[in-house]
Amino acid sequence: MALIKRNTWQREAVRKALASSPSFVSAQQLHAKLESAGSAIGLATVYRALASLAEMNEVDCLNSPEGEQLYRSCASGHHHHHLICRSCGKAVELEADTVEKWTAAVAKQHGFTEVSHVVDMFGTCAECSASSE
Repeated sequence: MALIKRNTWQREAVRKALASSPSFVSAQQLHAKLESAGSAIGLATVYRALASLAEMNEVDCLNSPEGEQLYRSCASGHHHHHLICRSCGKAVELEADTVEKWTAAVAKQHGFTEVSHVVDMFGTCAECSASSE
């Protein structure tokens, strides 16, 4: 069931700032970007807007290897995974049929239903690898 929420100027500001970010960003980074552009939006409001957008599946949310929640505009509205560069933050959306089949098989084997999962991979992209040589 799709969630309908009243659009506020704050949520729209967060949505636009996130859409202009090419990689995953933290709420603090997004807040700093908005603040430097002259917005009076507060950090707590940025967190609430991001949570709301994630709930509506408009943004991807993941935990970095350091445990920080990161966000970016979602290019696809369906279940997918990510490959993220540790250096520059570049993210690639991935379809992973093998992971989906394995998840379903393991769940069935153990009698689980309504299983969800998250698979995000972190590495160094080709451009960052080449520049560090």
